[in-house]
Amino acid sequence: MARISAAQGTALYVGAVLGSGVITLPSLAAQVAGPASLLAWAGLALASVPIAAAFAALGARFPDSGGLSTYARRAFGPRAAAVAGWLFYAAMPLGIPPLALMGAGYVTSAAGGAGAGATLLVAAAILAPPLAANAVGLRLSGRMQLAVTLVLALLLVAAVVLSLPHADPGNLTPFAPHGLLAVGSAAGLLLWAFHGWEAVPQLSAEFADPRRDIPRATAAALVVICGLYLAVATTCVLVLGPAAAGTQAPLALLLARGLDSSAVHIAAAVIAVVIIIGTVNTYLASAAKLGAALGRDGALPAWFARGAAPGAVPRRSLAVVAALSSLGLAVAVPAGAGLDVMIRTTIPLVMTVAGIGLAAGVRLLPARTPGWWCALAATGSVGLLLAMSGWYLLTPPAVAAAALGYLRLRERWAARRPGAQPSSRLTVSGENAGRQTAMYSAPSSPGEL
Repeated sequence: MARISAAQGTALYVGAVLGSGVITLPSLAAQVAGPASLLAWAGLALASVPIAAAFAALGARFPDSGGLSTYARRAFGPRAAAVAGWLFYAAMPLGIPPLALMGAGYVTSAAGGAGAGATLLVAAAILAPPLAANAVGLRLSGRMQLAVTLVLALLLVAAVVLSLPHADPGNLTPFAPHGLLAVGSAAGLLLWAFHGWEAVPQLSAEFADPRRDIPRATAAALVVICGLYLAVATTCVLVLGPAAAGTQAPLALLLARGLDSSAVHIAAAVIAVVIIIGTVNTYLASAAKLGAALGRDGALPAWFARGAAPGAVPRRSLAVVAALSSLGLAVAVPAGAGLDVMIRTTIPLVMTVAGIGLAAGVRLLPARTPGWWCALAATGSVGLLLAMSGWYLLTPPAVAAAALGYLRLRERWAARRPGAQPSSRLTVSGENAGRQTAMYSAPSSPGEL
């Protein structure tokens, strides 16, 4: 049975979190807060440490394809599990289209510009490799992710090193041209760059040794992600100055300063496509596994359940995510939906499900252990970060209402059957999931995780 290694797990984390944020957000954040946007980058890098550590502790103890939904079930019951699962599953068709469009924007720019039809075709072509890899299984997907992450790290380091000789400390002034309050607004936008830690728990059961490999993968990914984000963001401000706030392709400008070559836009497009493929690969794998687990546990129709077991390929769930993402892409391009709107709509969904998972960690992890303290601190951090989402906070309650409405309808359908117990399948499935991961429920040493 194929499982993923700690190195592949590290690559999946990097793909989920680093992702598209490094392509566009340094310029968007600089536009909002100027050089002071670096404070937002640094603050969110620090805030991501307890979040990542808490999810690592939970994943090591309770490896299951339900991920955050499983944690919510264990801590709060099946209805909370359904809400958590639906929030993450619904975020994917909303979040994947802007990812593909970011990459397509770089490609069409390198080609001298293109219309909506060409942009749509390029975005669809970017989605094809991760879809094919996940249809084969996580063994191929994990190997592809490892290769993609290595190439990405080398390309980003090259962009920073080549452009740093052109750094000008004078670009740090005025440091806060829009006031320090703008740092909070920039942080609200940069949440897109630091969410993703909630994606890999759905793959926890696929690790060869979850207790050993998940903490290792998390620690390595934290170093890579935070290091690359801070390096790229700082270099953008120091090298590009005010120009950093006026471009949607900051990496292209960095490479232009470093290479002074006509091939700059092609190099930037290659970086963008590599990043997007890696990010989409992780999210497709995570969402597909989650959908199968939700079908297994009764939060989605049983048709979704095939592929929920460790090592199995959830092709039905993957097909649904792919179809909905393609539909979202097809609608977004003709409608001219802005990346800013799509990003800000997705963020509250994934942050809310992260908050539910972290709150579950406070109840599930042994009190006063490092993992428990991280879960407690991270729950508060996520709450503060969510407050920056403004009116977009209305999205999670709408999805939660849909999830609870489905459960109510399901219970009514079950009640019409003679002798049926409406909620039995939800409860039994939760117990089955618990038995499946019982071997990981006790720490191997006091104070571990």
